[in-house]
This record gives sequence, structure tokens and C-alpha cells, in this order.
Amino acid sequence: MNSIGEMLRQWRHRRRLSQLDLAIAADVSARHVSLVETGKSNPSADMILRLADQLEVPLRERNRLLLAAGFAPRYTERPLGTGTLSTAGDAIARVLRAHEPYPAVVLDRRWNIVMSNRALDAFLVDVAPDLLRPPVNIVRLGLGRGGLAPRIVNLAEVRAVLRARISRQLAIAPDAELHAIYEELLAPGADETSRPVESEVTIPMIFRFGDLELRLFSTTTTFGTPLDITLDEISIESYYPADAETAAYFETFEGTLEGTFEGRFEGRFEAGGVRPGFEGF
Repeated sequence: MNSIGEMLRQWRHRRRLSQLDLAIAADVSARHVSLVETGKSNPSADMILRLADQLEVPLRERNRLLLAAGFAPRYTERPLGTGTLSTAGDAIARVLRAHEPYPAVVLDRRWNIVMSNRALDAFLVDVAPDLLRPPVNIVRLGLGRGGLAPRIVNLAEVRAVLRARISRQLAIAPDAELHAIYEELLAPGADETSRPVESEVTIPMIFRFGDLELRLFSTTTTFGTPLDITLDEISIESYYPADAETAAYFETFEGTLEGTFEGRFEGRFEAGGVRPGFEGF
């Protein structure tokens, strides 16, 4: 295991900060930052967290910094929707339900689906069963063999957007599993053809189901000040219609969103009409 000084230096380099930049941001001397990084000074737990905060280190990685320095982890990781996270889980469930008839999913740090609303069903027709076994990864669902890729009209643009987003995420917080997904499905150089997309606002995702063409754009929601690793690492991807025809389709589809999904889905959080994880079809 690397020393605490080496780990902090790596994070500083990822953020492209000089020792002076970090020192000014953390309100400490540049000499102290240098002494910590070279192992000539042992930082306190509070100093580690102060530097980590300025370096925007994820909570999971802050625990690793503390452990490397001989301190106990500071941040917990609890299942969503249980115990002290039940309020947050209820809030997420309300967001997912309120977004219907349009699709919305909750993703973890590796882009696995933690929860979804019922409108996602519109996109799961003919998806290979192995892609629906937990953990369901939305990148594999969209780009993997047997997934949605043949239905995505502007596949190159969608792949480029995902490539940029995940590349930025890996630069912020390296992860071996996510990196493997990136190399498998998003690495540059693939022979891709795609129809040009006319849009003045955002790049939509265009799906074709027979004669039906659906255009969607997405927004991402995260918790602003999480102190739990689970909340720090999840995001809500909400999809909206990019044209009137797509809006009309989902408004018609809304009439089929009835009942619950008991027996079809299982996961860490139970909420009527909101599905935690995937059990398969």
C-alpha cells in the first residue's frame, strides 16, 4: 500500500494542482504540504480530510487515505432505503415515481442500476436475458451484445457522450471495474457509423422501434452534501422527450403503468411502483 503522502500527491496530480495551489485552498503552508507528501510529517486525521476536501476526493477514497495514515474510516456505507438512509431512499422513490411516464434510473458509481421507475420497460423489449441479471449495467444494456445498440440511431454520438462522461469520472476516481467496461465498450477506434443529429440544444438519444422513433435527452441529479458513501456515489438519470412525438408516445404508455412489480425485481430497497435492481424477465 502506498503511504499517505504518496496517495495525497497522486490525488493532487490528478487535480493538476501545485503544492502551493493546494496549500492556499486548504489554508496551510506549502512547506507543510511538501512535508506530508514526502513522509517527513505525519498529518492528523483532520488535516487529511481538509486536504481531501480541497482535492474533491470521493468519500470512499477518503476512508482509504485515513486507513493509510493509521486512522479509522470516517464515512459509512449503508444500504439505500434502510436505517438512517430510509429518508433519502423515500425521497429518491418519490423522484422516480413523479418522473413517470418518462424513464428514470438510479445508478451507482459503476453505472449499475440500483432502482428504476416503471417507464424503463419501454426499452427492454427483446433485450438479451443475461443483460437483465443483476447487477444490470446501463452501459452494457445500451452498448453490449444483445442490448439496445441496434435500436440507437445515433450510436456514435451516444457512445461519444458516454465515453467523455466515464473518462472524466475515471480521472476523478479510478475504478478497475468501470475501467474494464470502458475498455470493452467505449475505447476509441471502433468503426462506427451514425446518422447526423440536428439539434441546437443538446445531443438526444434516438431509439427506433419498428416505425417508431423516440428522441430523449437526459439530466443527472446527485446529492449535494452527502456524508454516506452510498449517497456520494449514486446519481439519478432522468430522461425527457426531445420532441412532441416522443412525449405523445410516453403519455399513451402511461396508461399501462399500473400495479407493482413484486416477484419480478428484487434489491436493497422496497417501494411500491419503484423497482430496486433487476431480477430478470
